[in-house]
Amino acid sequence: MAFPKDFVWGAAAASYQVEGASRADGKGPSVWDMFCAQPGKVWEGNTGDVSGDHYHRYQEDVALMAELGLKAYRLSLSWPRVIPEGTGRVNSKGLDFYDRLVDSLLEKHTQPWVTLFHWDYPLALYRRGGWLHPDSSAWFAEYARVIVDRLSDRVTHWMTLNEPQVFIDAGHRTGRHAPGLQLGLADVLLAAHNTLLAHGKSVQVIRSRARTRPSVGAAVVGTTSFPATGKPRDIEAARSRMFSVLSRDVSNNTWFADPMILGHYPEDGLRLFGADAPKVAPQDLETICQPLDFYGVNIYRGDAVRAVRGGFELDMGAGGPPLTTMDWRVTPEALYWGPRFLFERYKLPIVITENGMAGCDWVHLDGKVHDPPRIDYLARYLGALRRAIDDGVRVNGYFVWSILDNFEWAQGYKQRFGLVYVDYASGKRIPKDSAFWYRDVIASNGGVLP
Repeated sequence: MAFPKDFVWGAAAASYQVEGASRADGKGPSVWDMFCAQPGKVWEGNTGDVSGDHYHRYQEDVALMAELGLKAYRLSLSWPRVIPEGTGRVNSKGLDFYDRLVDSLLEKHTQPWVTLFHWDYPLALYRRGGWLHPDSSAWFAEYARVIVDRLSDRVTHWMTLNEPQVFIDAGHRTGRHAPGLQLGLADVLLAAHNTLLAHGKSVQVIRSRARTRPSVGAAVVGTTSFPATGKPRDIEAARSRMFSVLSRDVSNNTWFADPMILGHYPEDGLRLFGADAPKVAPQDLETICQPLDFYGVNIYRGDAVRAVRGGFELDMGAGGPPLTTMDWRVTPEALYWGPRFLFERYKLPIVITENGMAGCDWVHLDGKVHDPPRIDYLARYLGALRRAIDDGVRVNGYFVWSILDNFEWAQGYKQRFGLVYVDYASGKRIPKDSAFWYRDVIASNGGVLP
């Protein structure tokens, strides 16, 4: 059975991970430029200085997207490329780049889905306090106004933040991502609260200033649980775990999604965090909780959960599980139960804004890149997603991560997630077998899936 007739088939990437040109045409530095310059932070000292050089090769990349039949491309914009100091002066050359990119996509009948923030925070604002500063959400709203005023005559699909759970927790609590901080929990939660305010204020900007009717969401992490068996008690145990705050960090679903959509922080989180929870001004939650058109979620894997007396436990299964090169378990069930649980709780159409796998990809002796594990992975996950749709979950679209091999944050260029292989020495692009397979999936609207 094929997918719904208006289903959006896409692929995704992010500015710092693919653009390169880190100092070109007036771009300001980001916290990731700072982080990469510190010895030992990124695998083999890799940086995003050049990456896939999408900034200079975007026309070639857009043509590749068109050849694969993508209906949509999820891109992010580099805040410091557009506003080098984070606020104030706009860099016209940086804004012009995104103007040209959007036009190129539309000329090829590929809809741009724009993410305002995918982690490359302006270094100048970090030096002023970053997400801890009380004005940080206003800074973000100013940036959003610049983008919306320029692109909203052509861009209709918007996402505010990508994976706030990760850029807050990994960037501000554990320090393994930029800006590399290891803050106490109270400060981590303050930074998280300010990002939620930034989300709400930017949604207000989009809705008040967009020149075409906008469709607005965010792209959050799906910390997914699924039942170890089909027994009702295991299903309820998985649901309970998926919507619980179980540890003193922000690596969960509800600490961000509940304020965004339900207008309040989860009670179990408030109890667990106690005095470290942010001080919430009366109007804050009203600002954060703006009407959304879809729930964007990035799902790569999940945890099997089994009910036990008094609660639930993880079911790790037998030894030797299937793993990607990120050491992530291959769990297609995550793309059935994750969307289902989220749709049931938040009542919004689901868009899978990222799903994919890192693999052992290289150019073979025949000059091609053969990646059968990725094809198998995607087929399994898309099959699970189709079952969710068949069972009544409204899913509007799916974006493979990613269109190109790219800079994988602290993993540098060690990992390859792309449908298209990038030779970083030459910049040459080689579509992998999975790219041609995905082209057939799109052309058949999923009809070729097993």
